[in-house]
Amino acid sequence: MKRPVVCTLAIAIATVISGCATSTPLAHKQEASMPAAPTYNGIFAAASPLELNYPQFDKIADRDFAPAFDAGMAQQLREIDAIANNPEPASFQNTVVAMEKSGQLLNRASNVFFNLVGTDKNDAREKLETEYAPKFSAHSDAISLNPKLFARIKSLYDARDTLGLDAVDKRLLEKRYQDFVRAGAALSEAQQARIREINTQMSKLGTQFNQNVLAEVNASAVVVDSREELKGMSDEQIAAAAEAAKTRNLPGKYVIALLNTTGQPAETQLESRVLRQRLHEASVARGSRGNQWDNTGIVSQILKLRAERARMLGYDTSANFVLADETAANQDNVNKMLRALAPKAVTNARREGGELQAMIDAQQKAAHQASFQLQPWDWSYYSEKVRAEKFSFDEAQLKPYFEMKNVLENGVFYAANRLYGISFKERTDLPKYRADTFTYEVFDKDGSPLAIFIFDPYARASKRGGAWMNTYVSQSALLGEKPVVANHLNIPKPSEGKPTLLTWDEVTTAFHEFGHALHGFFQDVRYPYFSMNVPRDFVEYPSQVNEMWADWPEVLGHYARHYQTGAAMPKPLLDKVIAASKFNQGFATTEYLEAAMLDQRWHQLPLEQIPDAPGVMAFEAKALKADGFDYAPVPPRYRTPYFSHIMGGYAAGYYAYIWSEVLAANTTQWIRQHGGLTQENGARVRATVLAPGGQIEAGKLFPNLSGYEARIEPLLEARGLNSK
Repeated sequence: MKRPVVCTLAIAIATVISGCATSTPLAHKQEASMPAAPTYNGIFAAASPLELNYPQFDKIADRDFAPAFDAGMAQQLREIDAIANNPEPASFQNTVVAMEKSGQLLNRASNVFFNLVGTDKNDAREKLETEYAPKFSAHSDAISLNPKLFARIKSLYDARDTLGLDAVDKRLLEKRYQDFVRAGAALSEAQQARIREINTQMSKLGTQFNQNVLAEVNASAVVVDSREELKGMSDEQIAAAAEAAKTRNLPGKYVIALLNTTGQPAETQLESRVLRQRLHEASVARGSRGNQWDNTGIVSQILKLRAERARMLGYDTSANFVLADETAANQDNVNKMLRALAPKAVTNARREGGELQAMIDAQQKAAHQASFQLQPWDWSYYSEKVRAEKFSFDEAQLKPYFEMKNVLENGVFYAANRLYGISFKERTDLPKYRADTFTYEVFDKDGSPLAIFIFDPYARASKRGGAWMNTYVSQSALLGEKPVVANHLNIPKPSEGKPTLLTWDEVTTAFHEFGHALHGFFQDVRYPYFSMNVPRDFVEYPSQVNEMWADWPEVLGHYARHYQTGAAMPKPLLDKVIAASKFNQGFATTEYLEAAMLDQRWHQLPLEQIPDAPGVMAFEAKALKADGFDYAPVPPRYRTPYFSHIMGGYAAGYYAYIWSEVLAANTTQWIRQHGGLTQENGARVRATVLAPGGQIEAGKLFPNLSGYEARIEPLLEARGLNSK
């Protein structure tokens, strides 16, 4: 019933540029004489005059970005130069705090730009992204490897216990120093020069990888000749497929668009096994077809560059380099957990597959036809039938009760109101970058303004796959800013005039992503550095906790209402939804673990063992088999050439979802044991887990909530993996 919700917390390049993270380190030398900053009076010159600095989407044009980028980089380099060459002795205020205040023009422009690139890319934005990727890398390097700046940071770090800093200030200094070292600031000039080259190459390759993924998703859409082949899909879905064909100048045909996952939603409904197979094969071939969007060569190059950089920085693998800055600490700890879960998941998947095979055999026998072996393109179709048989309902029965805006306002928002006391008001007066998005003002429990929330639900060709949260403005006391946060889903948009009815997976995803939004709303940090700056293997924790309210009886009963009649979902059906929550978890956990362990296999390779392009897919197959995933009906959720997570911020970090889920399962258990949906629980979760951001070590936050360390048993129970 409930597959793992997989999303990305989008982090704009601006956080790298401002020094909030240094995942793209390196620099050119800086001298005392700096070029004059170009005069800039454009739309990003000052903070937006709208509430909470909400972007002026109606006044921002693509031509505004390049001048703002150029002026913003020049301005920040002058700010950094002034800090590095300050004749006064280094102090926390004139060095560390001054860095926190730098780069605001560049942040404003890049936050908007990179968020729009993810959600609504066009040719102009794609060209700008390609052009500025190496420039931003070099700019980040100019800060991260500035020797005078590092010398000031190091002098403060060495004297940190004598500076009279409080805990927050001391942690910021320590994190800044650590970031500089991880960026290569302590290396020789020759080594730094090579790291500069590596970062520039990786920025270019990463941009090309993402552009190829989007191009392949669109190019691989399946064209269908007749309506008969679409039997099983609803009239609304067929109409949407016909409309998609028209936009491609294919009148009279139908187009099934792809999502950037291996499994495709239409496979659940399509009765035509031939078409299901076409859909699956189109999906898994993406990025390795030998065409202009083939990503195998890019994968090989990026992995080699990452491994080389890690070795220069003192780590044997790029995985250990990444994990040293996470709560997991090293690859051995990650391997231990994943390898403990994998056999249980595969065993459950095989048992589930046996049930599906039995149904196939019985149906084929009843039809006096030869049976066939279960394949990946059969799984979701027959899984839905088994679920209907076991629990006497299917997705078609549920969807009329899950109209999108009702789910959002009377489900997602309702749960947040009951738990945290916050409230929402739709704002139709604020400008939008797309007409089919929704904007809400968020008020704290005392009625004061807390945040602005943008909801962008629909899939489109210009939008990257998956679901994610991002921030246009991040909270910080230093800058006096409150958050502007967005959630992005990829729900197929119905034809004009038809309601948007969600699947259960889409409902759960909405709750999940809003957990990220809540994390953004409730940040209460002093410095911009700490706002949402938590380890990758922690960041999914708040979002996974928020999923629990999707099927919480009080919440589900409040939003699960028929879109035409307003009637509540019948209690027997509601009870079946809850009872089915562990259904198909063997499959869901296995497809996720395959991807997570594949990510580790790639990033744990020593430099010399990373294959060239022709060997990429062969290595993938070998790695999956070595980890016990030799069950063909369940392929990985992402294959290497379209595994965007690990070519970006989740490199060596895709395990983070399951690592975070251990914390989430423990937290949901704690909430249940302490009364469930109460504002007392909400206040405690907000204060101990959501508000601190990066100001407190992430590993301490769950114990601060509960008083004890997390255990793995609640996760096994939640996923139904503890049964024999």
